[in-house]
Amino acid sequence: MKAKNLKQVFILGLGIIMTAGLSSCGSSEKVVSAKSQGEELIEVYCTGPDYQSDKKNFRASAIGESLDQMVSKKKAGTNARAELATLVASTIKGTIDNYINSTELNNVEQVEERFEGLTREVINQQLNNIKVICEKQTRTAQNKYKTYIAIEMSGEDLEKAIEQKLSQDEKLKVDYDYNKFKETYEAEMQKLESKQRGF
Repeated sequence: MKAKNLKQVFILGLGIIMTAGLSSCGSSEKVVSAKSQGEELIEVYCTGPDYQSDKKNFRASAIGESLDQMVSKKKAGTNARAELATLVASTIKGTIDNYINSTELNNVEQVEERFEGLTREVINQQLNNIKVICEKQTRTAQNKYKTYIAIEMSGEDLEKAIEQKLSQDEKLKVDYDYNKFKETYEAEMQKLESKQRGF
């Protein structure tokens, strides 16, 4: 065999060995599925990106379970409202804190207390204006009813209601700056959206 042909055979053989080596490395690592580990994929209704809060709306999802169909529904509704109330209260608290910190006000503690008292009233009123955006019921193997629910409250309506309440307050309207408050509130709503979406 000529030297040139011998060289070609050597290169070809080397290529085959390297390919076989690489493929055997890859095959030694087995892909283990969650299913083979005893896990089962389940669908949780009324959850996901469409049911998360964004910069325009507060949203919350919850589940209720009971042997009684109506009790299951009531539990889900109560749990969702509690979660929504927590989200709203947290956002408004952040808005008030940041608004007061960005303004030069006298008697900061009194002003903050007044803001919180008035906004709490508005939040409680607005929690009566929620709408159900998803509701599904299932029956489990244990013959229980399970209700999945998602609710929504308009962030814009809340902001307008707060603005109206604050601007009518005799003690606050001298120092109250609507544009600054609106700007601070919208920034908090943007933060909420980012947090919910995991950005």
